[in-house]
Parts: sequence; C-alpha cells; structure tokens
Amino acid sequence: MSLTVAVQMDHIASINITGDSTFALMLSAQKRGHKLFHYNAEALNYSNGRVWAKAEPVTVQRVEGNHFTLGEPVNLDLGGEADVVLMRQDPPFDLGYITATHLLERISGKTLVVNDPAQVRNAPEKVFVLDYAQFMPPTLITRSLDEARAFLAEHKEIVIKPLHGNGGKAIFKVGSDGANLSALIEVFNTMWREPHMVQAFLPDVAKGDKRIVLVDGEIAGAINRLPGEGEIRSNLAVGGSAVKTELTEKEREICAVLGPELKKRGLLFVGIDVIGGEWLTEINVTSPTGIVAIERFDGTDVAGMIWDAIERKVAG
Repeated sequence: MSLTVAVQMDHIASINITGDSTFALMLSAQKRGHKLFHYNAEALNYSNGRVWAKAEPVTVQRVEGNHFTLGEPVNLDLGGEADVVLMRQDPPFDLGYITATHLLERISGKTLVVNDPAQVRNAPEKVFVLDYAQFMPPTLITRSLDEARAFLAEHKEIVIKPLHGNGGKAIFKVGSDGANLSALIEVFNTMWREPHMVQAFLPDVAKGDKRIVLVDGEIAGAINRLPGEGEIRSNLAVGGSAVKTELTEKEREICAVLGPELKKRGLLFVGIDVIGGEWLTEINVTSPTGIVAIERFDGTDVAGMIWDAIERKVAG
C-alpha cells in the first residue's frame, strides 16, 4: 500500500534529526514507499469546502546537514489528494494551533489525520489529564495568589507551570518559605490570560520523569528522562538525558485505564509522563516525542508500529 502523506510541521530545516520523532516517522514512511509532502500550519487554506496547503514534495535521509530535499511546491488538496495528514507542528497550543485543528477537521471522513484534530483540540495536555485525577499528584488550577499560598501551606513545596506550556518551559519550584511566589503569580498573570497549574512538588522527579508512548491505545515503549544537574526539569529539550527503563505495575495500570479512551478518540500517537512510577502529570497528544530514544534503548520500531496502525485505519 503506497500512501500520499502530508506532514504538517515546523520547517524541516529547523529540526534536530538525532532525536526528532517526526523525522523518524518520515524516514519510516519513505522506507515503506509512501510519498511525502511537507508544509507548515500557516500554509493551510480553505475555500468552498476544500482544504489545501502549499506543500512541497520531500525526501529525507539520515545525513546531518543534508537531511532533506524539497521539490517544487504544489497546491495539495488535503481532502482529495492526501491519504494521511500528520499534524506534527510543535506547540504552543494557541489560537493558531486551534485554528489548524478546525480546518483539518473539515477533511474528516476523507483523509486520516493523526492525531484526530477535533480530539487534539479537546485534549490539551494539562487539561485532559484532569480526567484521570486519581493518578495525579495534588493539583490546583488557578490565577489566585491566595489560593496558591493556601496550596503551598498545605503541601510545603510546589511547582508552578503554564497550563498550555510545552518542552519544560517556565516551570518553577517554590519552597516552603514562599519566596517569589507572589512575583511568579504576578508574572504568570501578566503573561497568560488562562489559569496556571500548581502541583505538589514530587521529590522523586530527581529519579526521572518517565515518557511512555502508546500507539492506538497500546503500550509501545518507554524511556526515563533524568534532569540535568541543578534542574528539576527532565525534558530532553532543556538538558535532560534519556535512560533505559521498565514499567511499574502502577504505570501499566495507568496505561490500561487510558488506552481504550485514547483509541476511541482517535489519538493514535500519545506520550504520557509519569513521575515516581505512579504520578501521571501529562497526556501529550499534540506532537509527542520519544520514539527515537525508545528504539535506541529497546530496539523497538515505534515508528513502524505507528505506520502499521495508520495503514490499518486507511485500509479499514
């Protein structure tokens, strides 16, 4: 089966091919004989029921500094000429991101979009996870300094992060003395109109933050991300390092509870984050990562598993 695949992503020239999951997916698709097109979300257009993008045919190779070749751009009808659209641009999950999901929703039933755009819109990482509060650390969503102070008094140490942040950006720890809490809430309230996420600090984060990848609701693999020296953040984008890991019984329980719902929603490629073997902190559906590191440590072809699932759905 040869598919026409349109990849909606940040420009391919900007990616780090060593660990980029989108690039791994593109290499895997090309190996299977699928035809690839590349465009960014700003290139989407709509008129008279038709959604198209100014897209460029692309071929890829794992050669640092020479990893892609683009052809002449074409107006690619995403509902009529593409079999699959991979929605892989990085957050922020802003109005531009949301608008892209609305446009891609218009081709539902014609072209498979991974992940389902309506469900991506309805499942922002730090909000969707609230459906599974039984697995979460103590959590407060607020803009109120008084509420944050009361939460700190109860839990002694807390972290504050943007509700729609990504990549470990703007995550702050506040100790029991509350130093800088009022300044942080002031800055957050100035920067963002939405409320913010405040959580009890988990000391086990020093042992790592596990990224577990699920494909069509099933466990595909996992890595443990260790924070850098002097850091509480373990995201690879901010200096964390990946190591081989095994899943705990509690982590398997979390996946068993989440899996059927992810499958039902059309969230085919999902990465969840678990601290201390038991605390679920995020469900990443916008542009999950981690598949390259999983393959490096476990030899598991997660990209191939994703394409197997996509091909089953297209044939379906």
